Amino acid sequence: MKVEMLKKTKERHSMRPTRQIALSFFMVILIGSILLTLPISNNGEATSYLNNLFIATSATCVTGLVPVVPAEQYNLFGQLVIIMLIQIGGLGFLTFLNLLLVMIRKKISLTNKIVMQEALNQSSLNEIPKFLKNVIKYTFLVEGIGAVLLALVFIPDYGVVKGIYFSIFHSISAFCNAGFDVIGSNSLIGYQTNIIINLVIPGLIIMGGLGFVVWFDVAKVIKKEFKKTSKFSFKHLFTNFSLHTKIVLIMTVILLAVGMIIFYLCEVNNPDTIAKLGLFDQLQVSFFQSATLRTAGFASVDIASLHPSTKFMMCILMFIGGSPAGTAGGIKTVTFAVSILMVYNIYHGRKEVTAFSRRIPKRLIIRSFAIITMAICLVFIGMFILSITENASFIDIAFEVVSAFATVGLSASLTPVLSAIGKIVLIILMYIGRIGPITLIISFARKSYINASKKEVRYTDGNILLG
Repeated sequence: MKVEMLKKTKERHSMRPTRQIALSFFMVILIGSILLTLPISNNGEATSYLNNLFIATSATCVTGLVPVVPAEQYNLFGQLVIIMLIQIGGLGFLTFLNLLLVMIRKKISLTNKIVMQEALNQSSLNEIPKFLKNVIKYTFLVEGIGAVLLALVFIPDYGVVKGIYFSIFHSISAFCNAGFDVIGSNSLIGYQTNIIINLVIPGLIIMGGLGFVVWFDVAKVIKKEFKKTSKFSFKHLFTNFSLHTKIVLIMTVILLAVGMIIFYLCEVNNPDTIAKLGLFDQLQVSFFQSATLRTAGFASVDIASLHPSTKFMMCILMFIGGSPAGTAGGIKTVTFAVSILMVYNIYHGRKEVTAFSRRIPKRLIIRSFAIITMAICLVFIGMFILSITENASFIDIAFEVVSAFATVGLSASLTPVLSAIGKIVLIILMYIGRIGPITLIISFARKSYINASKKEVRYTDGNILLG
């Protein structure tokens, strides 16, 4: 009886989770843009509201594209607004709201649990409160460790107070895959050969991009294995991970390695990027930029000076992005993996898509192709509009559009000189890219469409020709 009531309640609120997620991000962006417009946020003369809206969207959607330099335009209050938007946007406003209910010992309503289930990609409603606590707890723990390590670099360079502030800001920005910095217009180029920066920042980016589901699955399996035996075997541990975790870990390693190798090969002879560096430093920079393509957006080289082939490769990796239920953007590693597995199984004449002796449901395959198709359409539309409104090369336009949609934040120096229409297009792309195109469509879909499976009429098959 309770299960039936739960199902009915969930059906009644089938539109609400996605709509609340979309509206929560919209409200945070709106409030953030207003706060950034206030004189108390700016150094000297305030910038236009459109620029403030762009910055607020970029911060909330953890992107990192900026039409003005945050370190120069905004004072301490304005920068604190930005870092709060990044933290809220990275974890989700509804995550903080429902955690507050848990902390004051107020029971989370069933509706809110359903919303959080959608936002955090969870299968169990009962585990939501515990999952929320763990998300916040381990987020602050990882960001804290990152800040301590970054302080080893920033305190000697900027003094104790400013060094601690810079460490906290960049740790949060890296973990949330935002790519914002308060150093200046050169981002982290001045630290391109610093081994601490080249390990800590990518480490935070990767941790945030893996997703909380992977974190807790890995921790659970390791804890369980150490209780059984003191012997550590990665192969044995890996077999006990969930299918989702296996795919995420493998795809993350492959994409990091591929990105690093291709970046190195394309830029090794480019005097404007890494040609003048030693081999070790070239590899450091290549690894850093490969990691930042997991949708973080920090730069340790001048992106505008990159070879066109490098920018093209980066567009592909940015488009793929990070993993679900984390702070990263893009179509997600798992979505890309499912599409590759689909092609692989077609090649081998199999009717079902399998991975690690598990069958992937058809609804997930359909959803993955829907996500990819919609993402490609949105990117193409954005590229088409900007090719009309902006005076820039096509590869730079493509780079900027993909960076916005995948919420990466790397820029080929086009964002600061965008027209008003160009900025509006990127604002829309950042927003859709953060909440997800499927989420946006479902949030505005009719109830009859959401529950169409009950009323749907089944027609006879019809044959069409495909390529």
